[in-house]
Amino acid sequence: MPTLLAKNARVLVTMDDERREIENGGLFIRDNVIEAVGPTGDLPATADTVIDLRDHVVLPGLINTHHHLYQTLTRVIAQDADLFTWLKTLYPIWANLTDEAIYVSTITGLAELALSGCTTSSDHLYIFPNDCTLDSQIRAAADIGLRFHAARGSMSLGESQGGLPPDRVTEDEAFILRDSRRLIETYHDSGRHAMTRVVLAPCSPFSVTADLMRESAALARAYGVRLHTHLAETIEEESFCLEVFGLRPVPYVESLGWTGDDVWHAHCVHMSTGEIDLFGRTGTGVAHCPSSNMRLASGICRVPEMRRAGVPVGLGVDGSASNDSGHLLAEARQAMLLQRVAPDRYLSEPPGGRGGFAGLAGAMSAREALEIATRGSAAVLGRDDVGHLAPGMSADFIALNLNRVDYAGAWHDPVSAILFCGPRGVDLSVVNGRVVVEGGRLTTVDLDAHLPRHNDISRRMISGDAR
Repeated sequence: MPTLLAKNARVLVTMDDERREIENGGLFIRDNVIEAVGPTGDLPATADTVIDLRDHVVLPGLINTHHHLYQTLTRVIAQDADLFTWLKTLYPIWANLTDEAIYVSTITGLAELALSGCTTSSDHLYIFPNDCTLDSQIRAAADIGLRFHAARGSMSLGESQGGLPPDRVTEDEAFILRDSRRLIETYHDSGRHAMTRVVLAPCSPFSVTADLMRESAALARAYGVRLHTHLAETIEEESFCLEVFGLRPVPYVESLGWTGDDVWHAHCVHMSTGEIDLFGRTGTGVAHCPSSNMRLASGICRVPEMRRAGVPVGLGVDGSASNDSGHLLAEARQAMLLQRVAPDRYLSEPPGGRGGFAGLAGAMSAREALEIATRGSAAVLGRDDVGHLAPGMSADFIALNLNRVDYAGAWHDPVSAILFCGPRGVDLSVVNGRVVVEGGRLTTVDLDAHLPRHNDISRRMISGDAR
């Protein structure tokens, strides 16, 4: 089996149980599995492939727990809209999606993620007009070379039934369940070091029925696959749930069996302390998407309280139309900074005084944000083979060169510098023992040839001439 030696790292951040940071560290990999981690001098002296990472910071590959890759086709639309207005603006455009558009946008989005340090990504594809399939996404992920959790999303509750999406972008529930079963049986790999897993993911409380939520949960659990949806994202969603179901979003999904250590929810901005405690007791995960929550004015997720309560919390860039970026290192930086401006104490406003609120500078450290993006995200996806660097773990790691102007003056703490000094792209990414990014460039797909095709499809979709 082929071997790979990565050596001489300025610092190697293991994120292991001891959270070791090893100076002059390295990794020895056999095939697709880490065999040894430690100081370079303690590792084998040679291998089939040797990579010298002098002056680099090495980290476990970052893990993205929530995305909508097709949205790379529709960035910067409805720039000043809240979630429901934004969705109503974009649903008619997304109705022009084709299978080719799904494949091309997935390549684009995963390339952006790979170049920013992501080695494992989930994606939530929930709209399937014009005979689109999840198969095209899975094929694209294999072509890029990232680990992929393909979430078979769905919408079945159209406007005519009191839902938010137009009827023409919804699907029949019996077909959704048949296709979900087909995808699991065709693609899901439950084994260690799996490159492809399937997730069942009805879209949201305002776009699917309670029956589909129940049936999807039963099907997923029969096959041992995970469940995912959007939840408690906005005040408008909360109002919808109270009006239609007589329950807040969290009690509503709890009543449907959508809590437990095989479930994770995206956003979870508007949760009470009791609901956070429920997630902690049940091991229900949260995909934290700070940029999207800011862009759509949804609010600030209570991440520190969640982590203290034992809630598994991972990081997500969310869709490229509600973030407008898929840079995972930048998202980790955003997560760190956003918690520092979350209300910590409210300021009074007596006559002659001022109002507002103050944050807390120590609300989240750079290392905590990186931990959420690695170990935290791995736990959310139910993986014990990625997220940290140790013998027996999958050979997924990234490296960033400190010899650039961004990090000048920060070499005394290069790990924190990765976030504090403004994240750049990674110089090296290895996924499953394979070099996917080298010298800051993607090795698996020719982006120069690909991007014109992507932009042409985007233009035609937005103009209504996609087909």
